[in-house]
Amino acid sequence: MKALFLSGSFILLAAAAAQSASEPGFTSLFDGETLKGWKMVDKRGEGYGVKDGVIYCAKGGGGRLFTEKEYSDFVVRFEFKLEPGSNNGLGIRSPLEGDPAYVGMELQILDDSAPQYADKLRPAQYHGSVYDVVPAHRGALKKPGGWTH
Repeated sequence: MKALFLSGSFILLAAAAAQSASEPGFTSLFDGETLKGWKMVDKRGEGYGVKDGVIYCAKGGGGRLFTEKEYSDFVVRFEFKLEPGSNNGLGIRSPLEGDPAYVGMELQILDDSAPQYADKLRPAQYHGSVYDVVPAHRGALKKPGGWTH
């Protein structure tokens, strides 16, 4: 299975369900209330949940959250909000087994301004990079607590 996945901790994710459902050619992956259509793999702590219309990963929780459906050519639209020090990822074209960052592709979602990452990141590990493959242009990430689209 090659699916989209979320992996890591400290993230709130809000999919624009109403907007994408009414926009031709787009399919909503999140109904705003449940994780219907998603599969949890390697759950840690509380894993992922839904609260107040967002998918969240609590501090100390995580694992990998995959879409049940497979997608080939696609555009993904989502918003996320990080807490200070957050580290997560949005995976694409990933099988359910193996490290998604290497058997698929992981788009890094990281508060790379946090002190614990200072002077420790290679260029392709900063936020927005295809993890460890293609460095991202920097500067689009909002400060922790703000929504990034």
